[in-house]
Amino acid sequence: MKKILFLLGISSSVLGQTKPTYYEHIQPIIAKNCVVCHRPGGVGPFNLLTYEDVSKRSKFVAKVTQIKYMPPFPADRNFQHYANERGLKDEEIELIQQWVAHGSMEGKKEESVKGKSRPGAQQKVSDGLGIIEGITKRVPDLTLKMQNAFTIPATGVEEFRYFHVPTGLTEDVMVEAIEFLPGNRKVVHHSRVMVDTSGRMAGLEGMHGADPKLAEFQRIPMADEFLYGWVPGNDRIQFPDGVAKKIKANSNLILYLHYSPSATVQTDQSQINLYFSQKPVKREVKSLILHEQQITNPPFLIKANEKPTFYMSLGPLKEDISAISILPHMHFLGKTIKAFAITPEGDLVPFIKIDNWDFNWQMTYQFDTLLRIPKGSVLLAEASYDNTEENPLNPFKPPRDTTFGWNTTSEMMEMVIYYVSYQPGDENLKQISDKK
Repeated sequence: MKKILFLLGISSSVLGQTKPTYYEHIQPIIAKNCVVCHRPGGVGPFNLLTYEDVSKRSKFVAKVTQIKYMPPFPADRNFQHYANERGLKDEEIELIQQWVAHGSMEGKKEESVKGKSRPGAQQKVSDGLGIIEGITKRVPDLTLKMQNAFTIPATGVEEFRYFHVPTGLTEDVMVEAIEFLPGNRKVVHHSRVMVDTSGRMAGLEGMHGADPKLAEFQRIPMADEFLYGWVPGNDRIQFPDGVAKKIKANSNLILYLHYSPSATVQTDQSQINLYFSQKPVKREVKSLILHEQQITNPPFLIKANEKPTFYMSLGPLKEDISAISILPHMHFLGKTIKAFAITPEGDLVPFIKIDNWDFNWQMTYQFDTLLRIPKGSVLLAEASYDNTEENPLNPFKPPRDTTFGWNTTSEMMEMVIYYVSYQPGDENLKQISDKK
């Protein structure tokens, strides 16, 4: 009881003896940290756009923010900082607690203060749909949909499918932001977007990932093996000013989609939004992909009832680079993952450290500032897995030997790093996660 009174005393002091209200104290917090997912078409299971949305779930919001379950952000911020970090400050968590304790008061909705928008009132979020309740975003320069809606059968098994998406581009474009919008969030689990310039991939349309004919297409090199990847929890990628991905004229996109098992017939027609650079582009974004072929203690076999750790190595680098972001990927047996670089002088450049891997919440982590990785550096990663009955997410009871595969009942160990060639001053180039 004394502890509660003490906290109340702190809050009342902080708030100047006023009771917190939604529009003055809570809405800016929700808009900044929650609306990006809790909106129509977002990954959140309900909307948090209005006072009514939030107030009817106020006790739930107070609980999940108090225990720091929400907003989710799996990466260790003591290991590295990111431009797209999510998380509430202690004083913001306490504000929500006190708002609920005092009856979740609505307060006065102010449209503007002295001719200027009140902070938080017009938060910009990526909804991919245009305008929601005055929340605006930039319209994509090019929206590309799957050519046809795909029907996911009610077989209760995973579907892995390739789709061929013509761009219609008649000239090269420089893309500063990329966004994937699942057409059916019930079944779209993740996607990978690639670029083809050969003009020979149309036959991939709708092809199953296990189709023997796929080998014919896999012999054709992609112009870009990783334009973008979407997983639950991910948002669009926004590159720094003057930095962009190039997509050449007459290119076509190749989508590789993973559909979750469904007990009912579902359809999907997902889309990709491209945002062209609004400023002159001086540097082109490239991708480094670390995957199972770089494992230094093969084979990548996770035996039943064991908890192995695997290590990857790539390098030495042939040039100085500046890392923009990193996207790690594992499945249900994954438990921890860490990646970093070791410079020729023996210094460590931290990328990411996740101590509690969550398959259902994965992100592209954009570094707070560009990270310089000198020529001669080696990129290293380590990941641990739990293939025992102690792992509640283990797909098999009892456990089975598991090796590499796209299916979630198999495993992966992959990381994708966006980067540009280094230029002096990159270390001070602050990133923003999304200009919207």
